[in-house]
Amino acid sequence: MNQPVEQRVQTLSGAEAAVEMLAAHGVEVIFGLCGDTSLPFYDALARLEHGMRHVLTRDERHAAYMADGYARVSGKVGVCEGPSGGGATYILPGLAEANESSIPVLAINSDISVAARGRFTLTELDQRALMRPLTKWNAVLDRSADVPRTFRAAFEAMTTGRTGAAHIALPFDVQNGPVEKGEIWADPSLGQYPSRRVGPEPFHVELAAKLLRGAQRPVFICGGGVVLARAEPELIALAERLSAPVATTISGKGSIPEDHALAVGVVGSNGGTPETRSIVDAADLVVFAGCRAGSVTTERWRHPAPGRVKVIHVDVDPAVLGVSYRVDVPLVGDAKLALAALDEALDNVVRPLDASAVARARAAKFANFRALAESPQAPIRPERVVAELARQLDADALVVADPGTPCPYLSAYYPVRGTGRRYFSNRAHGALGYAMAAAVGAHLARPAVKTVAVMGDGSFGMCAGELETIVRLRLPLTLIVISNAVYGWIKAGQKTGYQERYFAVDFGATDHARVAEAYGVKGWHVTDPEGLAGVLQQALAHDGPTLLDIVCQPLHEAKAPVSEWVA
Repeated sequence: MNQPVEQRVQTLSGAEAAVEMLAAHGVEVIFGLCGDTSLPFYDALARLEHGMRHVLTRDERHAAYMADGYARVSGKVGVCEGPSGGGATYILPGLAEANESSIPVLAINSDISVAARGRFTLTELDQRALMRPLTKWNAVLDRSADVPRTFRAAFEAMTTGRTGAAHIALPFDVQNGPVEKGEIWADPSLGQYPSRRVGPEPFHVELAAKLLRGAQRPVFICGGGVVLARAEPELIALAERLSAPVATTISGKGSIPEDHALAVGVVGSNGGTPETRSIVDAADLVVFAGCRAGSVTTERWRHPAPGRVKVIHVDVDPAVLGVSYRVDVPLVGDAKLALAALDEALDNVVRPLDASAVARARAAKFANFRALAESPQAPIRPERVVAELARQLDADALVVADPGTPCPYLSAYYPVRGTGRRYFSNRAHGALGYAMAAAVGAHLARPAVKTVAVMGDGSFGMCAGELETIVRLRLPLTLIVISNAVYGWIKAGQKTGYQERYFAVDFGATDHARVAEAYGVKGWHVTDPEGLAGVLQQALAHDGPTLLDIVCQPLHEAKAPVSEWVA
């Protein structure tokens, strides 16, 4: 029997409710891939006037990476979706990266019907158990009526406290069942992050201020938490007040302009150099700000040396404090509020600017860099690629680096001129194949600026299918492939740690420019160092997608800023 007209008007299907809840939270873009169990959701997206854009991707992993890049640049929740079974397992790597990097990404996987569970149904798996350890919050819906409150809970979880990823499994019959229309409401401020800021205890602020007053050589080490909290003005004001050098992690690039007198650059085993390390080693007080003080940042907890410096640790997650270093003062709170509170507590302290140590370290670091960046030798030195990018890109450009060969060079030597998200890499788990997809999301978040993705050829092999997505969307991205036919990071490790016993790290050379051209991307294969500048200029000026396949010196033969190889 058909429902009365009045009742039909007051209800939506579960799929329609999911679409309406996304729109109510201010979602603008959804990245995803279709599947049988997603048919009701896709039909709702097709029929309803929701104002959101759906970007069809070529696999679910890259849908998640696109949502990650979008969230990092936009300051809004990134949303991706996919079907059940393999769709859930494919989307998981992107969720794991986003969650560990404190990036709010919501993944929605459709699922088999609740009524079909436990009957050997095709694509059945336990999505709740699968996602639980790798997300901040996750749910598998059993009833259509629970769709609105579940979405509200997901957005609140993602954007409050330590921000992170969430997952919702949406069974087929739940998508078709009824939802009361009156339940469709949301707080749109939860679609951005951080949505609810928490300040530090005043008592601890005073203790930290006392330590800072007494310190002779304080140094800030800033992680991604400063950029996530948009705390750059507060950081710079406090650093200038104390005449304190500011070093960053890779994720913290953008906390301070890297042409600022107090900017040390990246420290740690990936992208740090002996010159930047010397600033950390000279400190008598280290302030970790929005930084977990992990193994890469501290070169396996050796710089700073435990017990030799005082430590103030600022983080929104209390579970971070005291894990890696004995903390003299813990400041639990949002980086923006915590740094502002410290600055206010030190309002009677104004030290004359003395950045001479930073200037000397920076000069020595870039003198070594220029000697390699100006080399006319082939294969092309990776330093030369970084130098040309720095020379030709505007200050507001977005650069996305894959974690292999590009990451240490760009992290160390590509200067971020300004604050905020202008450079990023997937540093939590370092999976290859990230940069191309993340650059798609970054561009859609900030389309007015140039976006460049830099990857190794190992990474390119894992993401080449998304070239079709880029061409279909007509995105003016520039993609750079550092080409040397080797998994370079591992080969360099085999050289330094295993007496050059190279095993299963070399693969065949590919003309990636021709691969790109087959998809409709304008490509160049570059082998001549002297021709690199002109080709890069053409690629950046082109009004469509471009790819440069640059044959470069492999890592095991190079002088990459990676401390374990230098040693």
